[in-house]
Amino acid sequence: MNKNTVLSWATIIMIFVGLALIALGAFRYDDVAGWGFASVGIGFFAIAWVFNALKGRV
Repeated sequence: MNKNTVLSWATIIMIFVGLALIALGAFRYDDVAGWGFASVGIGFFAIAWVFNALKGRV
């Protein structure tokens, strides 16, 4: 596995974790904790976007 493959796998895993956190925030927790889960999920999307942008440059 080269660096681009590792970044691709990291991006895919972070997207799945981000979706899971947003789903937890939307469906499991109805109080303030739901907002926290959803914001952390959006943060995972942002980091996955950075990993995707780094492919081919590192």
